[in-house]
Amino acid sequence: MSSLASFRYLLALNEHRHFGRAAQACHITQPALSNALKALEEELGIPMVKRGRTYAGLTPEGERVLLAAQRMLHEQALLMQDLASTAEQPQGRLSLGVVPTAVPIATRFAAQLQVRHPGIAPVLRSMSSREIEEGLDNLSLDLGLGFAERLAAGRAPRFELLAQYTEHYFLVRRAARPEPQLSLGAPMRWAEAGTLRLCLLTPEMHNRSLVDSAFERAGVMVKPVMETDSVLTLALAVQAGDVASVLPGALVGAVRSQGELEALPLVEPEMLTPLVFACLGQARPSRAMQAAWALAADEQWLAQAAAHSGGLQG
Repeated sequence: MSSLASFRYLLALNEHRHFGRAAQACHITQPALSNALKALEEELGIPMVKRGRTYAGLTPEGERVLLAAQRMLHEQALLMQDLASTAEQPQGRLSLGVVPTAVPIATRFAAQLQVRHPGIAPVLRSMSSREIEEGLDNLSLDLGLGFAERLAAGRAPRFELLAQYTEHYFLVRRAARPEPQLSLGAPMRWAEAGTLRLCLLTPEMHNRSLVDSAFERAGVMVKPVMETDSVLTLALAVQAGDVASVLPGALVGAVRSQGELEALPLVEPEMLTPLVFACLGQARPSRAMQAAWALAADEQWLAQAAAHSGGLQG
């Protein structure tokens, strides 16, 4: 068995932290995965995996092998893309990690990228800010779409950033009178919104920290009646129950067909959150990544992203 195959098994084990799930992800049996890793340990002459009754992590030597494996597999993927691509027709997968509130914009981006370059197969994953940072660092992600303040904090030398759009926030609730589609109401102060029965994201989500900071600036401490780590659940909870929620414009636009809802722009304070694309600056970009970065910098795309993040664009 090739070392590259064993390296893939090591990456899968590190990701899933379970021999069975890692083997399933690699489409092999658990004994085959375990034996391949043992053979790699014998070949390198070092223990890589802390073995017990369950997976207990990697040894310090295993962590070093993992870093080398990530680089080697990344270079192999770049080589295969280069061999299959031309400058005009890039080929290959593009792995894109996106914070949940930016999924509607990222979906449009991935769809436009695929239309412009049919040989590119985008893989879009909804991830936390921390997961995006880790994915960029370990080369499992080509591109991340997330909050500028988070991606720039302490990591500017590592991440290359490209500004995309600015999130505006809305209070979304059931409308007194249903309309053919979601209606735009009069602005509401954050302080007033804080007195309502709210469904918000859970505290570990970065968007929740932004929302909490806006409420704090407005002088209110919010105790939501419901919390979730799913942005879809926020919208469904407003539709199904007697709660309101705070959604950025891109998500408001995604539920604009729901005529029983209304969205009120939140003011005082004005809350504007820049979002950016990020890549690992030191990594050699693939042909697919170069094409994606070019689209992300395209003025027409940026105008569309700004428009669709506004809440009620078509």
